[in-house]
Amino acid sequence: MDEEQRARQWFIAVWAIVTAVKIAIAAQLPLFVDEAFYWQEGRHLAAAYSDLPGLTAWLTRLGTELAGHHVLAVRAPFLLMAALLPWMVGRAAAHWFGAGVGWLAALLTVVMPLSGTLGLLALPDVPMALATVLCADAGARLLREVDAMSATELALGLMLGALSHYRFIGVIGVGLLALLWLPQGRKVLRDARVWVALAVGVLAWAPLLAWNLEYADAGLRFQLLDRHPWRFHRDGFRFVAVQAAMATPLLFWAMLVICMRSLRSDQEAGTQWRYFALLGAVSTLGFFALGFFADNERVSFHWPLPGYLALLFVTPLLLREWSPGQRRATWGIAALGMMLMLGYYVAVSLPGLRSQVAGSKYYPENFAGWDALAVEVRAMRAALPEGTVLLADNFKTGAELGFALNDADIPVLDHPLNRKHGRAPQLRLWGLEHAGPRDAPTLLVVGATDVKFSALLAHYQQLCDVVGALPPARVVNIDHGARRFLLFVLPAGRTEGECITPVVANIDVPQPGASVERRFSVGGWAVKDVVGVTKVEVLLDGRVVAVASEAGANEWLRGFLRNASRDPRMPQVQFAAEVDAGGVPAGTHWLGLRVTGGDGSVETWAEQPVDIR
Repeated sequence: MDEEQRARQWFIAVWAIVTAVKIAIAAQLPLFVDEAFYWQEGRHLAAAYSDLPGLTAWLTRLGTELAGHHVLAVRAPFLLMAALLPWMVGRAAAHWFGAGVGWLAALLTVVMPLSGTLGLLALPDVPMALATVLCADAGARLLREVDAMSATELALGLMLGALSHYRFIGVIGVGLLALLWLPQGRKVLRDARVWVALAVGVLAWAPLLAWNLEYADAGLRFQLLDRHPWRFHRDGFRFVAVQAAMATPLLFWAMLVICMRSLRSDQEAGTQWRYFALLGAVSTLGFFALGFFADNERVSFHWPLPGYLALLFVTPLLLREWSPGQRRATWGIAALGMMLMLGYYVAVSLPGLRSQVAGSKYYPENFAGWDALAVEVRAMRAALPEGTVLLADNFKTGAELGFALNDADIPVLDHPLNRKHGRAPQLRLWGLEHAGPRDAPTLLVVGATDVKFSALLAHYQQLCDVVGALPPARVVNIDHGARRFLLFVLPAGRTEGECITPVVANIDVPQPGASVERRFSVGGWAVKDVVGVTKVEVLLDGRVVAVASEAGANEWLRGFLRNASRDPRMPQVQFAAEVDAGGVPAGTHWLGLRVTGGDGSVETWAEQPVDIR
């Protein structure tokens, strides 16, 4: 009783603190790109969408209808579901293994970073996790006795999962395999009430199936074929390593031990224990294998979560076999991992901290810059004629600007990102895929950092093909240019003639983050189609510290830019300068460029950090 009471007190205290912290963070954290698109889907209500079933969009709409236009309102239904999840895990575990195990399983759900941070973002994984727990609990109850309540719980979980994500098909498959593995499970599958529940679950897929039938299986093809290479790649090892970090190492090891034990024909463990362990083992090990063949470009670390949730039902039983020191280390490392994850989201929500990691691989670009961009867009629109159309170059910019401006109908140009993330069919259905021709003045917003640097010049040239000649751009550099946008004011009707693209430039020397003396050399290149570059000024913390001179040819650049450059000086595009930084204090400073084109346009390029000794 003392152990049970302590576990209960710990869970309630930690759950309350973590929930309060998550709400505070969610109120300040900028919308992730996917969240913004789900918000946009919620403003165009439908039974299903090109990328997902309908539930995630419906929940974002519900939140904003009840609580207004705010990031916290978008996330509120997901925070509520996430707060409920540990209680559901604890209730189910307590039913089979005792109240003490139940409270510990609930606490593990809170402190494991992958499950504990659920709800901070308005993502389909939250309702899918809830559906997984409902189905797992219902399956365990059915193994004991098939009754109406258990069948109803199974039907509810299947419906919720079907409305959450395509990936829930995997959860269903794993559940059927676990039942077929167990003799009692095969008996359950012979009961008509179970098949009625399964039929209800199948019906919940009807909107998504109807959407795919109507639109040539576009969603299914993206989820099952287009986004995956389906060939072996070594990133699977990295995927497993990331899982060990996201679940925290000792807890991850404990779950792997349970997976291995579940695959043995050990009848002493109990039917429900084997069932939960098999659910987790088949799902988790299956995703580990999939990691060697599936999508390795987009975020996928959250995929094994349903398997982990099943394993958490029984993990406290294994921890009882470990020494007190091992148990303390497991709990301590899990809690530390959770605090680090929450700390990451706090850092991402603070503009000052985001700016400090600009230019590094840790920069959270999908969270950053949207509010600052919206301020610039509002200012420009205020000075433009009434009726000026706002046009974005890709779905990310369209959705994020749409949320910032409370406008879910910003048209978007065709862009590789729209297809890469499966959003192009949905944009076409909404009539928001813009072909380029226009009959009104247009403010075009281009995300320069949304394109690979080597393809940037070719992307500018493709923009010229679509919208006509580009005027000089207003450059919006956010966090030293880690996020970079170009704003073009286009007249009504297409402007013909040679298209002068924005500058593409790079500082080759010194390297980002390099340590330099008070006097140091700067070298690099700059190109601008049609008119070339007439002047390159070197900036340090935004101040001009040198004017560069020409430094010869760069034949390598032709291949890097895919032979796209139409700069009349090619390949004589190198520049060099000597910087005297004697008047600045030692430490990190930001080195940048201001480039003047042959047409008189001036463009400030992105900055990179240097450490001045």
